[in-house]
Amino acid sequence: MNNVQPGILASVPKLARYLVFSLKPDSEHLSVLQSLCGMIDGENVVLGFGHSCILQLGGNITGLRTFAPYAGKGFDVPSTPAALWCWLRSGDRGELVHKTRAIQRTVSPAFRLESVIDAFQYGPSLDLTGYEDGTENPTGEKAAEVAIVQGQGKGLDGSSFVAVQQWVHDLQHFESMTGEEQDQTIGRRKNGNEEIDDAPLSAHVKRTAQESFDPEAFILRRSMPWADETREGLVFVAFGQSFDAFEALLNRMIGAEDGIPDALFRFTHPISGSYFWCPPVHDGQLDLTALGL
Repeated sequence: MNNVQPGILASVPKLARYLVFSLKPDSEHLSVLQSLCGMIDGENVVLGFGHSCILQLGGNITGLRTFAPYAGKGFDVPSTPAALWCWLRSGDRGELVHKTRAIQRTVSPAFRLESVIDAFQYGPSLDLTGYEDGTENPTGEKAAEVAIVQGQGKGLDGSSFVAVQQWVHDLQHFESMTGEEQDQTIGRRKNGNEEIDDAPLSAHVKRTAQESFDPEAFILRRSMPWADETREGLVFVAFGQSFDAFEALLNRMIGAEDGIPDALFRFTHPISGSYFWCPPVHDGQLDLTALGL
């Protein structure tokens, strides 16, 4: 699919950096965004627009909305809307630093940098708990079918919707569990990644079995571990042709269907939640015709 930002369907990089920007009031956003789009290739940097940014430009993307807050038994799933999201992909941290500086310099007249998260691959696509992440991720044509808008016309076809959350792990608490407790929490064996058939209904694998929904709730995960000086966790990134599948999964995780929350909440919790629309590309450049640009 040559109209997709190629980084969306590509494998996760060795290193990544996520930039989140808010709008500055009374600024000239259009010219700044045009300059930004001229330096985004969709491969080394994937760009997403938040709802507020689309509205500021006078546009409307059907299906784009603001992430809603959720609550479960003893935990909250917050909403942290933002205007712009940049996913920088590389194998060289120096490149990430210089690309960050270039992007920030370009957008600073109209956008304020609110968050920078550095992420990395851990082993063979492991979460910091040591469990494989994204085991049931769709691949090939199925990945494109799940993640990419198709059949909606020029300017929309090739685009994607992405849900982004930063999760903070309490690894000390997780490591205090026995190996069997850990396996039952995830619903897979850490050794061998085998699914546990008789795992409790609260096990993460049971809560998020994508084929068990009607309609099926498949998403394309591009999550990566992150860490700073004092905390660590997972940047959860889920691409879809809409937000419907992600919201179905999240509703079951919080126990909205049956009162059983996902066992993940025993040791981890999200501190952010945002939705973005990632435009398609045309002739190697971002295609903003859906916004009349």
